[in-house]
Amino acid sequence: MGKATEVFAMTNGSNRVLDELAKLVTDAAGAAQGVRREVETAFRGQAERLLNTMDVVQREDFEAVREMAIRARAENTALLARIEALEALAGNKEKSAGDAAKPAKAASTGTRTKKD
Repeated sequence: MGKATEVFAMTNGSNRVLDELAKLVTDAAGAAQGVRREVETAFRGQAERLLNTMDVVQREDFEAVREMAIRARAENTALLARIEALEALAGNKEKSAGDAAKPAKAASTGTRTKKD
């Protein structure tokens, strides 16, 4: 073997070692990610079980009730405005009917005479 062959053999050997080391690190990173996913899944499961035993409302249910409350509040405001408008209209009619009835009543009582 010559010097060139020895350098090639050392380079080739160190490349193999580095390749194996890189493969080992990649496998370890993959395994660590797998463990992380398993831990996250287990944690989520435990947290979900805990929340279910505490009777905590789920977000979907909360959002649905919130939307219903917003709609009900808007309907309530609209109905209140409608009632006020109707009361004002009814008040005007009563007032005008009362004003029209008062002069006729006064005129009829003023012309009466006693028969004695």
